[in-house]
Amino acid sequence: MTLSTTLRRTISAILFSACLILPAAAADKIAVGAVGSATAIYWPFFVGQAKGFFAAENLNLETVYAQSSAAIMQQLAANSVDVTIGGGMVDPIRAIDKGAPLAIARILVQAPPYTLVAKPSIKTIAELKGKTISIGGAKDITRIYIERMFTANGLKEGDTDFVYAGSTGARYSALQAGAVDATLLTAPFNFHAKAAGYSELGEVSKYAPDLPFVGLVVNRNWASAHPQVLQRLLAATGKSVAYLRDPKNRAESVKIMVDASRIKAEEVEKSYDYFLGSFEPTTGAVSKSMLGKLIQALQRLGDLPESFNTDRVLMPGAGKVVD
Repeated sequence: MTLSTTLRRTISAILFSACLILPAAAADKIAVGAVGSATAIYWPFFVGQAKGFFAAENLNLETVYAQSSAAIMQQLAANSVDVTIGGGMVDPIRAIDKGAPLAIARILVQAPPYTLVAKPSIKTIAELKGKTISIGGAKDITRIYIERMFTANGLKEGDTDFVYAGSTGARYSALQAGAVDATLLTAPFNFHAKAAGYSELGEVSKYAPDLPFVGLVVNRNWASAHPQVLQRLLAATGKSVAYLRDPKNRAESVKIMVDASRIKAEEVEKSYDYFLGSFEPTTGAVSKSMLGKLIQALQRLGDLPESFNTDRVLMPGAGKVVD
């Protein structure tokens, strides 16, 4: 063996050993905004963390909770968080109209998973005339939902009084306290209400199946500076949704949600069956036509100018866009 050969092998061995002891590249941190507390809306992200889908993409998600969708959008616009996963779709659209650097990267939940729940003595939506209703906000997505339900049942603007609470948990507390006559609840609070004897007056999904409910919204500046990180986030999210939607994973998905929320297993099982069909398939494609219907609803409310178009809300090159 020549000296040069020995030297080359020695250097190779040293370099190989150095690679073994070098620390792995630090995971990319993503600050994720969410509303209220651990509810079924965030289920795919709990699954992704528990099953290692985000870790496999070298991502470290740090969740920041706020009391309303509007508050989370303010944090997103101010770069306090990078993405949001639980805000109603009307809030980012309104913020974009005002110049906020936000964009919708994928749809997470299409069908609105809300139940209209009322005091036990109230049996129909028509009986809510003259009553006090709790919704998310004066211009929250729940305002659009409740107005669709009211119009279909003969109620018009001014027939009810509204009070506002940004989270489902807070609205249920108001109903329990007798401060309101009815409210919109998502799982598992709608199950709590039913078990407690409150009346179920209808499912929002029957009145507003065409209006996207929740999406993954990004800060445009962050997304433009971290395009590969965003693509890895979308890929891991798709895997998480696919795992959650597979009935074979029902038991494991329920356990993950129980651990994340501390809600009883039987209630989480009900939530799985109630909520699962609302999650978009793994592509999470953004439907321009459905976003357009939501934009039209906001234009009818006078919240958006007639010139506002769907392209303004999309993040170029982020997710799949259809029709």
